[in-house]
Amino acid sequence: MRIFGSVRSLLLVLVMLALSGASFAQIGISIHIGPPALPVYEQPLCPGDGYLWTPGYWAYDYDIGEYYWVPGTWVLAPEPGFLWTPPWWGWVGGAFVFHEGWWGPHIGFYGGINYGFGYFGVGFAGGRWEGGHFFYNRSVTNVNVTNIHNVYNTTVINNNTTINRVSYNGGNGGITARPTPEEESAAQERHIPPVAAQTQHVQAARSNPQLRESVNHGKPAIAATARPGDFKGSGVVQAREAGEPYRPAAERGVPRPNENAAGGGRENNVPRPPATHASELQSHERAAPPNTGNPKLDQKYQQQQDKLNAKLNQEHQKLQQKQEQEHQRLEQQHASEAQKQQMEQRHQQQTQQMEQRHQQQIQHLQQKQSPPPRR
Repeated sequence: MRIFGSVRSLLLVLVMLALSGASFAQIGISIHIGPPALPVYEQPLCPGDGYLWTPGYWAYDYDIGEYYWVPGTWVLAPEPGFLWTPPWWGWVGGAFVFHEGWWGPHIGFYGGINYGFGYFGVGFAGGRWEGGHFFYNRSVTNVNVTNIHNVYNTTVINNNTTINRVSYNGGNGGITARPTPEEESAAQERHIPPVAAQTQHVQAARSNPQLRESVNHGKPAIAATARPGDFKGSGVVQAREAGEPYRPAAERGVPRPNENAAGGGRENNVPRPPATHASELQSHERAAPPNTGNPKLDQKYQQQQDKLNAKLNQEHQKLQQKQEQEHQRLEQQHASEAQKQQMEQRHQQQTQQMEQRHQQQIQHLQQKQSPPPRR
């Protein structure tokens, strides 16, 4: 179980979350330089009906202290009528903040970033939903009309395609866009977080050394893929060029790992990728023994902690077994890709809800055992 090791880091996250209602999730990060420019690349062919384009973006790996490229890819919409609002970086309160993407009935604010392929800074011009089917705009999306017949052709004027490839909002040299009233309204609607296929796609990108900016110099060899996590084969598209002349991280001033951590330890300002399955979470370990100065009270508190740990680990193991059984059952039934994706999305929600619930119980016990403030 991942536990925030620093109350200060948790408070920073909460403050950042309260600063704006225009994003689905925001995570404060101790980084004082924005990500590299967006690379120039072509969109791979849409693999099938119902797939929606999710643009590539720069994410940050706190373990190695640098940005890495998450390739653009086609993803099945979690339900009809839902569109993808891309993630984006923004400068808030002296630090760069990562705003997670989300699925919803309308496109929200994504920093005014020009991701291309229909995402030109405001809204989405790459397609629309009609009667439960997604229709693709052929003028900005790469669709094979032999296999996909839900198409139309509307010319979109995009003056920023070859001019502005800035990948963040605000700060020094960033995009100056602000949310429109329609985008603010979209932020208040029902949302669905990134589906399991997207989460696994990010994890695969994070573990691929070719996608680190120090290796690809802003021109990743895997700029986009036809399907999430598929980094080999004909569906992989290489970047034609970097968005701007590359400057190494040392020249740009990106902090190295642990640079800003108090006492030399790493602060949890940059989130780990969200867990998709219970098997990806560690069992909750025994916390440090309480030290109130009262041996009997310390023993009582330790018993309470052990009892809670046993309860949380039992729930963890139960959910893990249940998810593994569902995986085996679908494999035996030769389920379709849509059924597997629905299952993965359900497992992701179950896992994250359990993790949040466990953290709340742990924090509640810690508050209960904390000494009362002195007057």
